[in-house]
Amino acid sequence: MIKVIIADDQELIRESLKIVLDQNEDIEVTGVAENGQILMDMLTNSQPDVILMDVRMPELDGVEATREVKRLYPAVKIIILTTFDDDEYVFNALKYGASGYLLKGVSVPELTGAIRTVVSGGAMINPGIVAKVVKFFNQMAQGSSAVETGPIGEGLSRTERNIAHLVGHGLSNKEIAEKLRLSEGTVRNGLSSTLSKLGLRDRTQLAIWAVQTGLAAAEVDVS
Repeated sequence: MIKVIIADDQELIRESLKIVLDQNEDIEVTGVAENGQILMDMLTNSQPDVILMDVRMPELDGVEATREVKRLYPAVKIIILTTFDDDEYVFNALKYGASGYLLKGVSVPELTGAIRTVVSGGAMINPGIVAKVVKFFNQMAQGSSAVETGPIGEGLSRTERNIAHLVGHGLSNKEIAEKLRLSEGTVRNGLSSTLSKLGLRDRTQLAIWAVQTGLAAAEVDVS
């Protein structure tokens, strides 16, 4: 059972999402919060698998709440939900560790699919804002917010480079394993060693690195 908490300052949205999600046999909404501070208080007792996080909330907004959740509870996955197609929010939410970013107008199947995707280790970004995310990640390479790494792929094996390439495209471990014809265990080990060699925190930072270095745009080498 996938446990979900909904954080949104609009009661109608909170309750509507709860009703819709609770209709899925594998998803259970274990709590709702009207702002980021209430959410943080809730998490001291128990943590869900996924948080659906509104961006603009009083007390503590979704971007800052994302940063705090990932700092204190790194295993919790976060999907940012917003009606605002805003470059800065896209950039900061993913930089702080959100696994996905969807506009509130997405369909119910897209939303439930996103929840299942991030739980399985993948990332979910609304297609309408992918170009903006890529633009910001590319700009990171030129600015002070860039992920600091050495030259592209230096010290990585071919398998590790391939894994980084596919993480940059948002694939889950299972999808990467199928693409590279490897076991999921091999992919997990390869991901861990890649993060260690590059000095990165998680797969979100690795995805940023893969985009900003151009590795995500390169051809995957499966020979």
